[in-house]
Amino acid sequence: MTSPLPSGETLPQPVVNPPASVAVFLVATIDSGGEAVVREVLGSLAGLVRSVGFPSPDGGLGCVAGVGSRAWDRLFGDPRPAELHPFRELAGPHHAPATPGDLFFHIKAARTDLCFALAAELVRRLRGTITVRDETQAFSYFDSRNVLGFVDGTENPVGPAAADAALVGEEDPGFRGGSYALVQKYLHDVDAWEALAVEAQEKVIGRTKLTNLELDAPGSHKDVNTVLGPDGSEQKILRSAMPFGRPGHGEFGTYFVAYARTPAIPETMLRRMFLGGPDSGPDPLLDYSRAVTGTLFFVPPPGFLEALPDS
Repeated sequence: MTSPLPSGETLPQPVVNPPASVAVFLVATIDSGGEAVVREVLGSLAGLVRSVGFPSPDGGLGCVAGVGSRAWDRLFGDPRPAELHPFRELAGPHHAPATPGDLFFHIKAARTDLCFALAAELVRRLRGTITVRDETQAFSYFDSRNVLGFVDGTENPVGPAAADAALVGEEDPGFRGGSYALVQKYLHDVDAWEALAVEAQEKVIGRTKLTNLELDAPGSHKDVNTVLGPDGSEQKILRSAMPFGRPGHGEFGTYFVAYARTPAIPETMLRRMFLGGPDSGPDPLLDYSRAVTGTLFFVPPPGFLEALPDS
């Protein structure tokens, strides 16, 4: 594959930036007649992020914006990203539901107040034109761990490999530098999980809990989520999973975002996880984790949003 971003081209949205300490995730649908306002807000998003973040240069404020398949036609028409389609529900040993979502905002920073301020301003500008379907405030947890106690995102590519895995290249030149975002929200049965011995938890995950060392554990979460290409090489995505929860409500979860050059790779992972296959799956972690949302978005290159013609 050719590199998605040669030197000197417009930078992509902050998909491949290092993980942030805090995030707010917003998923919304566009109300009838709200398209013009949504286009205006998307076109001015980069400037809004700069304005909110400018007084706090060390805060690292950023925002990734994605658009769903049905909303794309309403907002932009043709051309369309080559592989954009609605999230495909999976029903089998486990259920991956498809839920409503036209817009996706992944707001991230080193400070909670910056994420809150940007989310509040976005919702204010879009008031009366969207219906917020999900709002989740997420956080980093100890040393990059999820609420189940295991390190998350170990296999993420870094540097140029991250861009190659997450950003569209010459295969769809009109949308070069964009990305597909597959988004799911998981709730965990922490009581059932903690009732397992640590060794049993490690067999489910495929890694040691304390040191994060890889185990030889066929059928584990790690094993099921390893997808090989025709040449035998591992197919990579960029995972952006963060914990969230409300202990007083018994809610403990993971907000999962897979950024990918093609949605085919994370979709293959999901089929193996939820449906199983002749040589793997389903994922044993799904005995303790339940998907409650499922959406797919395309993250346009910034140049696309900043140069939108009049509707």
